[in-house]
Amino acid sequence: MKDWVHMYSDDLYTWAFYKTSHRETAEDLVQETFLAALQSLETFQNKSDPKTWLISILSNKIADHFRKSYRSILKSAPVDTFFDGNGTWTKEYRPQDWHVDDEQHLLDRPEFGQALAGCLDKLPESWRLSVVKKFLEQKSSQAICQELEITPTNYWQILHRAKMQLRKCLEVHWFRK
Repeated sequence: MKDWVHMYSDDLYTWAFYKTSHRETAEDLVQETFLAALQSLETFQNKSDPKTWLISILSNKIADHFRKSYRSILKSAPVDTFFDGNGTWTKEYRPQDWHVDDEQHLLDRPEFGQALAGCLDKLPESWRLSVVKKFLEQKSSQAICQELEITPTNYWQILHRAKMQLRKCLEVHWFRK
C-alpha cells in the first residue's frame, strides 16, 4: 500500500481537484480513498490495475462528498426567504435595478471579476460548481448532472438557488458601492 501512495497520490489528487476545485477537499478525499483502500485491501483481487481500483474508490468518495454537502445545504438553507406565501418577492430580497454603464461590459472589468469571484466563493461547493460549469465553462446540463452525480431536477434547483444568492451577493458587494 505504501508504494501505491507514492505511485498514485498525484493522479488521485489531480482527479479529485478537477472534480471539486478545492485543494483541501481534494486532499481530504485522496486521504479517505487510501484509508478505504487499506480497510478493504483483502477484497482487491488484482483483476484490475490498482490505480483503476483507487480511482473507483475516489469517484465514490467524491459522489458521497457532493451528496453530503447537498443534503446539508437543503437542511440549512432557508428555502422560502426570497418569496412570500403568494410567490412574490419579499421586500428584503426583491431584485434591485442594476445601473450599469454600457461603455464597458461588466465581465471586462477586473474589479467586477473580483467581486463575482468572491461571491462565487461564498456559495456552497455544489452550487458554485454548477454555476461555473454552466456559465463559465459552458458545459451542457446533462454533462454537469453526470459530473456532479445529481438528477436534472436537483441540478435546476441548485442552479436557481445559486443564481439567487449570487444576485444578492453582487447587489451587496458590487452594485451598492
